[in-house]
Amino acid sequence: MTGNYSSVLVENAVDAFTRLPGIGRKTALRLALHLLRQPPETAELLGDAIKKLRSEIQYCSICHNISDGDTCAICRNPKRDHATVCVVEDLRDMIAIENTGQYKGVYHVLGGIISPMEGTGPGDLTLKSLTTKVESGSIKEVIMALPATVEGDTTNFYIFKLLRNIPVTITTIARGIPIGDELDYTDEITLGRSILNRQPYTGTNGLI
Repeated sequence: MTGNYSSVLVENAVDAFTRLPGIGRKTALRLALHLLRQPPETAELLGDAIKKLRSEIQYCSICHNISDGDTCAICRNPKRDHATVCVVEDLRDMIAIENTGQYKGVYHVLGGIISPMEGTGPGDLTLKSLTTKVESGSIKEVIMALPATVEGDTTNFYIFKLLRNIPVTITTIARGIPIGDELDYTDEITLGRSILNRQPYTGTNGLI
């Protein structure tokens, strides 16, 4: 054992918690001891929730958002503007934009951004289905809401090249977000304004 816990069971729990991002061994020990002080049902509920999350979660067949069924609640909602698609990196960014209350369209979740350093290329993203969706003619505007980083701007430019010959308006969120920032760390007012004040994308926006 790597810690003096006097119990293999506690050690195993600490090891499991430390596999989560941002959880060190001290925090993991606090979590394990907290669970020991709770009624058994608390730990059982936590364990069941994690098991179901891993085994039953699905991905929306339309936008690739995490979903409980074949299509997510946003794509099923007839009150959303299905002709406007906001392209985001992952679920965290979609939630950040939803929390602003300023966006009424639908989404397309890429599942990442182009990052050679991380070994992520265009083929690892859901770009093909995005192109197919736009080529269908049902989409009027594509909003690129990717992080204000070099990788985000590289992905923006790649998408722009894929879609530039298709009759669709391509916009990007306004640069009220500081360069290098992630969307889910941006306050809701700033992010909401950046959505409302989005600008036409020409291929020269941002760092490209």
